Amino acid sequence: MELSAEQTAIRDTVREVATEEIRPIAAAADRDAEFPEEVWETLADLGMTAMTVPEEYGGLDLEMTTYSIVNEEVAYGALAVATALGVHGLATSCLAEFGDEDLKEAWLPEMAEGRPVGAFALSEPEAGSNPAEMSTVARPEGDEYVIDGEKQWITNGRRSGVVILFAKTDPDDPRSVTQFLVPKDADGLTVGKEEDKMGLRASDTTSLTFDGVRIPATYRLTEEGEGLSAALHILNNGRVGIASQAVGLAQAAFDDAVAYARERDQFGQSIAEFQALRHDAAEMQTNIAAARELAREAARLADDGEDYRHAAARAKLFATETAVDVTETAVQFHGGYGYTKDFDVERYYRDAKVTTIYEGTSEIQKDIIARGIFE
Repeated sequence: MELSAEQTAIRDTVREVATEEIRPIAAAADRDAEFPEEVWETLADLGMTAMTVPEEYGGLDLEMTTYSIVNEEVAYGALAVATALGVHGLATSCLAEFGDEDLKEAWLPEMAEGRPVGAFALSEPEAGSNPAEMSTVARPEGDEYVIDGEKQWITNGRRSGVVILFAKTDPDDPRSVTQFLVPKDADGLTVGKEEDKMGLRASDTTSLTFDGVRIPATYRLTEEGEGLSAALHILNNGRVGIASQAVGLAQAAFDDAVAYARERDQFGQSIAEFQALRHDAAEMQTNIAAARELAREAARLADDGEDYRHAAARAKLFATETAVDVTETAVQFHGGYGYTKDFDVERYYRDAKVTTIYEGTSEIQKDIIARGIFE
């Protein structure tokens, strides 16, 4: 897919930031399990925290194709940063699409500037792939809602200042899932411990507990019972973003592997001369190119106003599985060195796996694709 001049310029700008500002600090951020806030400020200055915010609230309101490009390039620098940025974009998307005018005016301009950071609270300890089973409840009480429950696997859980929450308004009715905006400093909202994760260590992941949290009824984003369909709609956008991030991660691993193969000598020659390794490189490059085209196809369908649910699922499935395969092969290129933290491919490999899990596992994506085939 050919990019416009504007899209090419955005790609090149973000790639420069990813290469010169994100990659040099990514290993330390991973080691310390600390998000690099200076990078967040840089992305905010470029408008990347405003990608899904309408222009009238200070945003860029990017079309999906450009959104896909930005996600790929940020992930080329560090997947942890791209993940945090993507979830912030989910939050601003929800508010922009479902919030009333007062809420948009109150929250979107500042979120467009990067603060407060947004979080997206859908999953629970006992409700991951099937959010209809959630137990968090927001009971209407006068002109307020009172929220009780626990959410898990919340990206930006500690850093965030605003949470897009999904909760039932009737604990006995799975069809009552509704979407709300909850300020992070609301009384009764507590942040749990940060998960000690295999990868994405620089991106904070926590639980959130709601114990009698009261919010104004005006902070409800959807009509009661329309929250689940809203979540699934927004997650389609998220899956395009994750597919693109997986491509960026795979591209970084591929580039590192090729550079290492050119430099490393064994048995009196560069390992880049070994046929088995060359064949692996050919397969890696081919799969990355295919994954990128799948992500761009889903983005194009979204930009054209067409149904892109199944395209987004195809893109996420193939791109994330490709990221796992490519990063594993990149470690193998490096031999024993690839198993050490001296080389970035070790981190790429750890980071890649989660892309096949969050915002719909690979198995869920196959279910979505199959429904498109047979139903």
